[in-house]
Amino acid sequence: MASTLVFIPAWNEEANLPAVLDDLQAVLPDADVLVVDDGSTDRTADVAREHGADVLSFGENRGLTAGIAAGYAAALERGAEFCGRVDADGQHPAAELERLLTLVQSGGCDVAVGSRFVSGDGYAPYRYKPSNPRRFGSAVLRRSMGVVLGQPFADATSGLWAVNAKALPLLAKPFTTEAPEVEALIRVTDAGLRLAEVPVDMAQRASGESKLRGSKAAKVVLTVAGALVVAKFVSSRRR
Repeated sequence: MASTLVFIPAWNEEANLPAVLDDLQAVLPDADVLVVDDGSTDRTADVAREHGADVLSFGENRGLTAGIAAGYAAALERGAEFCGRVDADGQHPAAELERLLTLVQSGGCDVAVGSRFVSGDGYAPYRYKPSNPRRFGSAVLRRSMGVVLGQPFADATSGLWAVNAKALPLLAKPFTTEAPEVEALIRVTDAGLRLAEVPVDMAQRASGESKLRGSKAAKVVLTVAGALVVAKFVSSRRR
């Protein structure tokens, strides 16, 4: 068994999965790949198997929060030393995940998150231009995360992650908010794990429409940001 598991939460992504899986196979041929099929009504599960991935299928649509937790739980159960996550829509190049995994595997951090909004060597500022509602929601969430984490974090909703085994027990637990990535960041920070936000390039969704878009995305971000700040404040008062 490979020491690295890469999982992909997927709901009705039969059109996008082949390219995602082929990319992972080309760049990370030694990693195990798991598609967490969230009750898809199309051929998502069949396509995943046809392209060599393992499949964990839910009997019904349970949402992204359940899919993410199940992916980390699978890595924990398999005894994986490292775990990566990419989305099924083609936004996350395997080469960028490889960079994150290399950073974690070398001991540079326990958790590496790919960011569209931070710059670095070869990654220019403002290279990613979200829609106005997403830009507004991301700005509010970024400020909220600064309060909650006690450190700046620019891309709190990124789905491109690499973690080591220390993080798996934290991330395999069920998520309780509509923003599992944000909740995961809080868990990692509270546990004292080393967290790195790494500049990456991301593509637009290969086909289809985002399930969280426009004003709905901004509303969810505002709701979750407010709830998390309150929860963090209450938690600190209890200590």
